[in-house]
Amino acid sequence: MKKPLQTLWLTAILILLYVPILSVILASLANTRYMRFPHRNWSIGAYTDAFSQHETLVLHLVSFKVAALVTILSLLLATLGAMAFARYDWRGRSIYQKLVVLPIFFPQPVLGLAMLLFFSALGITPSWKTAVFAHLVWILPIVTLVISIRLFGYDPAQEDAARDLGASRWQVLREVTLPHLAPGLISGGLFAFLLSWSNLPLSIFTTGADTTLPEWLFSRVATNYAPVVSAIAVIGTLASVAIGLVVLAALRMQRRAARQSSSASASISTS
Repeated sequence: MKKPLQTLWLTAILILLYVPILSVILASLANTRYMRFPHRNWSIGAYTDAFSQHETLVLHLVSFKVAALVTILSLLLATLGAMAFARYDWRGRSIYQKLVVLPIFFPQPVLGLAMLLFFSALGITPSWKTAVFAHLVWILPIVTLVISIRLFGYDPAQEDAARDLGASRWQVLREVTLPHLAPGLISGGLFAFLLSWSNLPLSIFTTGADTTLPEWLFSRVATNYAPVVSAIAVIGTLASVAIGLVVLAALRMQRRAARQSSSASASISTS
Protein backbone atom coordinates (compact mmCIF):
# COMPACT_ATOMS: atom_id res chain seq x y z
CA MET A 1 0.00 0.00 0.00
CA LYS A 2 2.90 2.28 0.80
CA LYS A 3 4.59 1.87 -2.59
CA PRO A 4 1.51 2.77 -4.71
CA LEU A 5 1.01 5.90 -2.61
CA GLN A 6 4.65 6.89 -3.12
CA THR A 7 4.30 6.33 -6.88
CA LEU A 8 1.10 8.40 -6.95
CA TRP A 9 2.76 11.18 -4.95
CA LEU A 10 5.84 11.27 -7.19
CA THR A 11 3.65 11.24 -10.33
CA ALA A 12 1.62 14.18 -9.00
CA ILE A 13 4.81 16.15 -8.32
CA LEU A 14 6.17 15.46 -11.82
CA ILE A 15 2.84 16.51 -13.39
CA LEU A 16 2.82 19.77 -11.43
CA LEU A 17 6.41 20.46 -12.52
CA TYR A 18 6.12 19.67 -16.21
CA VAL A 19 2.51 20.42 -17.23
CA PRO A 20 3.14 24.22 -17.32
CA ILE A 21 6.10 23.64 -19.66
CA LEU A 22 3.99 21.31 -21.80
CA SER A 23 1.27 23.96 -22.03
CA VAL A 24 3.78 26.42 -23.54
CA ILE A 25 4.80 23.85 -26.15
CA LEU A 26 1.13 23.21 -27.02
CA ALA A 27 0.45 26.96 -27.26
CA SER A 28 3.35 27.33 -29.72
CA LEU A 29 1.69 24.80 -32.05
CA ALA A 30 -1.52 26.82 -32.46
CA ASN A 31 -2.32 29.22 -35.28
CA THR A 32 -4.66 31.45 -33.30
CA ARG A 33 -3.86 34.66 -31.51
CA TYR A 34 -5.52 33.62 -28.25
CA MET A 35 -4.41 30.73 -26.07
CA ARG A 36 -7.04 28.01 -25.95
CA PHE A 37 -7.04 24.21 -25.94
CA PRO A 38 -7.70 21.94 -27.76
CA HIS A 39 -6.55 23.62 -30.96
CA ARG A 40 -8.72 23.49 -34.04
CA ASN A 41 -5.70 23.69 -36.32
CA TRP A 42 -2.17 22.60 -35.47
CA SER A 43 0.74 24.44 -37.06
CA ILE A 44 4.51 24.90 -36.83
CA GLY A 45 4.24 28.30 -38.49
CA ALA A 46 5.16 30.02 -35.23
CA TYR A 47 8.56 28.28 -35.27
CA THR A 48 9.10 29.28 -38.90
CA ASP A 49 8.35 32.91 -37.96
CA ALA A 50 10.60 32.71 -34.88
CA PHE A 51 13.61 31.42 -36.83
CA SER A 52 13.09 33.91 -39.67
CA GLN A 53 13.02 36.95 -37.35
CA HIS A 54 16.33 38.69 -36.59
CA GLU A 55 14.85 39.76 -33.25
CA THR A 56 14.99 36.15 -32.01
CA LEU A 57 18.76 36.06 -32.45
CA VAL A 58 19.24 39.50 -30.85
CA LEU A 59 17.17 38.57 -27.78
CA HIS A 60 19.10 35.36 -27.23
CA LEU A 61 22.46 37.09 -27.76
CA VAL A 62 21.69 39.83 -25.21
CA SER A 63 20.53 37.25 -22.64
CA PHE A 64 23.56 35.05 -23.36
CA LYS A 65 26.03 37.95 -23.00
CA VAL A 66 24.57 38.92 -19.63
CA ALA A 67 24.39 35.33 -18.33
CA ALA A 68 27.88 34.38 -19.56
CA LEU A 69 29.54 37.43 -18.00
CA VAL A 70 27.63 36.96 -14.74
CA THR A 71 28.76 33.31 -14.64
CA ILE A 72 32.45 34.11 -15.23
CA LEU A 73 32.60 37.03 -12.77
CA SER A 74 30.56 35.28 -10.08
CA LEU A 75 32.80 32.18 -10.24
CA LEU A 76 35.96 34.28 -9.86
CA LEU A 77 34.62 36.47 -7.04
CA ALA A 78 32.69 33.71 -5.27
CA THR A 79 35.73 31.40 -5.16
CA LEU A 80 37.81 34.12 -3.49
CA GLY A 81 34.95 35.06 -1.16
CA ALA A 82 34.25 31.46 -0.18
CA MET A 83 37.93 30.86 0.58
CA ALA A 84 37.95 33.98 2.76
CA PHE A 85 35.32 32.70 5.17
CA ALA A 86 35.53 28.92 4.74
CA ARG A 87 39.28 28.42 5.04
CA TYR A 88 40.66 31.23 7.16
CA ASP A 89 39.84 32.44 10.65
CA TRP A 90 40.11 36.21 10.96
CA ARG A 91 38.56 39.08 12.85
CA GLY A 92 35.23 40.17 11.39
CA ARG A 93 34.71 36.84 9.61
CA SER A 94 31.22 36.35 11.07
CA ILE A 95 30.05 39.83 10.02
CA TYR A 96 31.55 39.27 6.56
CA GLN A 97 29.56 36.02 6.17
CA LYS A 98 26.29 37.79 7.01
CA LEU A 99 27.00 40.74 4.71
CA VAL A 100 27.88 38.45 1.79
CA VAL A 101 24.55 36.58 1.88
CA LEU A 102 22.40 39.63 2.77
CA PRO A 103 21.40 40.58 -0.86
CA ILE A 104 19.63 37.21 -1.26
CA PHE A 105 16.96 38.33 1.23
CA PHE A 106 16.08 41.56 -0.61
CA PRO A 107 13.04 41.26 -2.92
CA GLN A 108 14.35 41.47 -6.46
CA PRO A 109 12.04 44.33 -7.59
CA VAL A 110 13.25 46.40 -4.62
CA LEU A 111 16.85 45.55 -5.43
CA GLY A 112 16.28 46.41 -9.09
CA LEU A 113 14.76 49.79 -8.20
CA ALA A 114 17.66 50.52 -5.86
CA MET A 115 20.11 49.65 -8.65
CA LEU A 116 18.30 51.93 -11.09
CA LEU A 117 18.43 54.85 -8.62
CA PHE A 118 22.11 54.09 -7.95
CA PHE A 119 23.00 54.16 -11.66
CA SER A 120 20.97 57.35 -12.17
CA ALA A 121 22.76 59.06 -9.28
CA LEU A 122 26.10 58.18 -10.87
CA GLY A 123 24.96 59.36 -14.32
CA ILE A 124 25.29 55.85 -15.82
CA THR A 125 22.90 54.99 -18.66
CA PRO A 126 21.32 51.56 -18.04
CA SER A 127 22.23 48.87 -20.59
CA TRP A 128 22.96 45.15 -20.62
CA LYS A 129 26.26 45.93 -18.87
CA THR A 130 24.51 47.48 -15.88
CA ALA A 131 22.23 44.42 -15.85
CA VAL A 132 25.36 42.29 -15.42
CA PHE A 133 26.25 44.27 -12.28
CA ALA A 134 22.69 44.03 -10.93
CA HIS A 135 22.51 40.27 -11.52
CA LEU A 136 25.89 39.86 -9.83
CA VAL A 137 24.68 41.56 -6.65
CA TRP A 138 21.91 38.97 -6.27
CA ILE A 139 23.56 35.85 -7.74
CA LEU A 140 27.08 36.19 -6.28
CA PRO A 141 25.97 35.28 -2.70
CA ILE A 142 24.26 32.12 -3.99
CA VAL A 143 27.37 30.97 -5.88
CA THR A 144 29.53 31.83 -2.85
CA LEU A 145 27.39 29.58 -0.65
CA VAL A 146 27.53 26.71 -3.18
CA ILE A 147 31.34 26.84 -3.42
CA SER A 148 31.82 27.33 0.33
CA ILE A 149 29.85 24.11 1.02
CA ARG A 150 32.49 22.27 -1.02
CA LEU A 151 35.30 24.13 0.75
CA PHE A 152 34.03 23.26 4.25
CA GLY A 153 34.61 19.56 3.42
CA TYR A 154 38.13 20.20 2.09
CA ASP A 155 41.23 19.33 4.12
CA PRO A 156 43.97 21.96 3.47
CA ALA A 157 46.54 19.46 4.75
CA GLN A 158 46.44 17.92 1.24
CA GLU A 159 48.04 21.11 -0.10
CA ASP A 160 50.73 21.01 2.62
CA ALA A 161 51.47 17.39 1.71
CA ALA A 162 51.80 18.31 -1.98
CA ARG A 163 54.20 21.15 -1.14
CA ASP A 164 56.29 18.83 1.07
CA LEU A 165 56.61 16.51 -1.94
CA GLY A 166 58.04 19.37 -4.03
CA ALA A 167 54.96 20.68 -5.87
CA SER A 168 54.97 24.35 -6.83
CA ARG A 169 52.13 26.72 -5.87
CA TRP A 170 50.67 26.49 -9.39
CA GLN A 171 50.85 22.67 -9.34
CA VAL A 172 49.07 22.59 -5.97
CA LEU A 173 46.31 24.84 -7.32
CA ARG A 174 45.94 22.89 -10.59
CA GLU A 175 46.28 19.32 -9.34
CA VAL A 176 44.98 19.45 -5.76
CA THR A 177 42.74 22.45 -5.04
CA LEU A 178 40.85 22.91 -8.33
CA PRO A 179 39.99 19.20 -8.86
CA HIS A 180 38.46 19.11 -5.38
CA LEU A 181 36.50 22.32 -5.98
CA ALA A 182 35.41 21.34 -9.52
CA PRO A 183 31.93 19.97 -8.57
CA GLY A 184 31.18 23.13 -6.55
CA LEU A 185 32.47 25.39 -9.35
CA ILE A 186 30.39 23.62 -12.00
CA SER A 187 27.26 23.63 -9.82
CA GLY A 188 27.77 27.30 -8.96
CA GLY A 189 28.38 28.17 -12.61
CA LEU A 190 25.19 26.41 -13.69
CA PHE A 191 23.20 28.18 -10.97
CA ALA A 192 24.65 31.55 -11.99
CA PHE A 193 23.97 31.08 -15.69
CA LEU A 194 20.41 29.79 -15.34
CA LEU A 195 19.41 32.36 -12.69
CA SER A 196 20.75 35.19 -14.86
CA TRP A 197 19.36 33.75 -18.13
CA SER A 198 15.81 33.61 -16.72
CA ASN A 199 15.90 36.74 -14.55
CA LEU A 200 13.07 39.23 -15.09
CA PRO A 201 12.69 41.53 -12.02
CA LEU A 202 16.27 42.88 -12.06
CA SER A 203 16.45 43.06 -15.86
CA ILE A 204 13.31 45.20 -16.15
CA PHE A 205 14.94 47.95 -14.05
CA THR A 206 18.54 47.76 -15.28
CA THR A 207 18.77 46.89 -18.99
CA GLY A 208 17.64 50.27 -20.35
CA ALA A 209 17.17 50.16 -24.13
CA ASP A 210 18.52 46.60 -24.37
CA THR A 211 15.99 43.79 -23.98
CA THR A 212 16.59 40.33 -22.59
CA LEU A 213 14.52 37.30 -23.54
CA PRO A 214 12.43 37.21 -20.29
CA GLU A 215 11.62 40.93 -20.65
CA TRP A 216 10.46 40.49 -24.24
CA LEU A 217 8.33 37.46 -23.36
CA PHE A 218 6.69 39.31 -20.47
CA SER A 219 5.89 42.41 -22.52
CA ARG A 220 4.51 40.44 -25.49
CA VAL A 221 2.33 38.18 -23.32
CA ALA A 222 0.95 41.24 -21.50
CA THR A 223 0.29 43.43 -24.56
CA ASN A 224 0.49 41.62 -27.90
CA TYR A 225 0.44 37.83 -27.60
CA ALA A 226 0.93 35.59 -30.62
CA PRO A 227 2.00 31.92 -30.99
CA VAL A 228 5.48 33.09 -31.99
CA VAL A 229 5.92 34.24 -28.35
CA SER A 230 5.46 30.66 -27.10
CA ALA A 231 7.73 29.37 -29.90
CA ILE A 232 10.56 31.71 -28.86
CA ALA A 233 10.01 30.69 -25.22
CA VAL A 234 10.40 27.03 -26.20
CA ILE A 235 13.55 27.84 -28.21
CA GLY A 236 15.02 29.71 -25.22
CA THR A 237 14.21 26.80 -22.90
CA LEU A 238 15.82 24.29 -25.26
CA ALA A 239 18.92 26.52 -25.49
CA SER A 240 19.32 26.57 -21.70
CA VAL A 241 18.75 22.79 -21.51
CA ALA A 242 21.40 22.26 -24.23
CA ILE A 243 23.92 24.37 -22.31
CA GLY A 244 23.22 22.40 -19.13
CA LEU A 245 23.69 19.09 -20.97
CA VAL A 246 27.00 20.27 -22.45
CA VAL A 247 28.27 21.21 -18.98
CA LEU A 248 27.15 17.87 -17.51
CA ALA A 249 28.84 16.00 -20.37
CA ALA A 250 32.06 17.95 -19.75
CA LEU A 251 31.85 17.11 -16.05
CA ARG A 252 31.39 13.42 -16.84
CA MET A 253 34.38 13.46 -19.21
CA GLN A 254 36.50 15.22 -16.57
CA ARG A 255 35.58 12.58 -13.96
CA ARG A 256 36.36 9.76 -16.40
CA ALA A 257 39.75 11.31 -17.23
CA ALA A 258 40.51 11.69 -13.50
CA ARG A 259 39.62 8.04 -12.86
CA GLN A 260 41.81 6.89 -15.77
CA SER A 261 44.68 9.06 -14.55
CA SER A 262 44.44 7.69 -10.99
CA SER A 263 44.23 4.10 -12.32
CA ALA A 264 47.34 4.66 -14.45
CA SER A 265 49.22 6.12 -11.47
CA ALA A 266 48.20 3.17 -9.29
CA SER A 267 49.37 0.63 -11.90
CA ILE A 268 52.73 2.42 -12.29
CA SER A 269 53.31 2.48 -8.52
CA THR A 270 52.35 -1.22 -8.26
CA SER A 271 54.76 -2.22 -11.02
